[in-house]
Amino acid sequence: MTNTDNSVDLKGWGALFLLSLIWGSSFILIKKGLVAYPPEIMATLRILIACIAFVPIFFIRYKDIDWSKFKYLITVGLAGTALPSYLFAFAQTKITSSVAGVLNSLTPLFVLLLGILFFKQAFSGAKLLGVLIGLIGAVVLVAFGNEGALQFGNWYVFLIILATIFYATSANTVHHHLQDMNSVTISAAAFIPLGIPALLYLLTTDFFTIFQTHEAATISLLYIILLSLASTVMASVLFFQLVKKTNAVFASLVAYFIPVIALLWGAIDGEPITLFHIIGMALILIGVYVTKRKE
Repeated sequence: MTNTDNSVDLKGWGALFLLSLIWGSSFILIKKGLVAYPPEIMATLRILIACIAFVPIFFIRYKDIDWSKFKYLITVGLAGTALPSYLFAFAQTKITSSVAGVLNSLTPLFVLLLGILFFKQAFSGAKLLGVLIGLIGAVVLVAFGNEGALQFGNWYVFLIILATIFYATSANTVHHHLQDMNSVTISAAAFIPLGIPALLYLLTTDFFTIFQTHEAATISLLYIILLSLASTVMASVLFFQLVKKTNAVFASLVAYFIPVIALLWGAIDGEPITLFHIIGMALILIGVYVTKRKE
């Protein structure tokens, strides 16, 4: 963390922990939302609800939006929320919420890699080692999957890995191109363009039929609303604020805590937590630590 003010440091760590708690709970909420709704509907609802929540903020902050940076704002909207929402939803039809939460920890490693490749971030052997260790952890999870048995066949985990690459793209975009914009303004401007496409798509689905006929439709919708308002709206604003006040790599350290919370929720919900899950998580987090150690 580049800021040396102790009070700011404490606020930064406090925000990081709160963000971890919110995002660490998102995987179990996705799982509960999928009980009644297919992944494409669940992800679309998540995006649409978030857009509706941001409408008042959008009109209040409209004059503060630098529209000359629209390409960066739309990148944040797509890479930071829209695309990962669909990727996680489809992935969690085949993998447990706990495995999804652990794989999400790859985000800081991809923040670093993309920073080096596209944003002229400094590179070192230690950082390369950290990335390799983290990727080995991901391989362990790919190999042993949900039940902890060797099964190199569940390629849905790569949807999560792709989602973390998108998250990393969003984090670097905010840090390098949107520093002069308020975090709430960034969030509103990034989400609003997604609203109309999400609504139009939802109208072509079986959402209303499912809502009227599925016995778990109401409770699943409530889980999706909570997911959207907390894990998407509130967490996005908090994350962008953290990125702006620190840096993209520090903010993405939220991934240290997310897998622990995801594993706890998974265990509470009866998901199998095996030694290989712990090993994979440990390797990923060690990799993240090594990449940060000399900064």
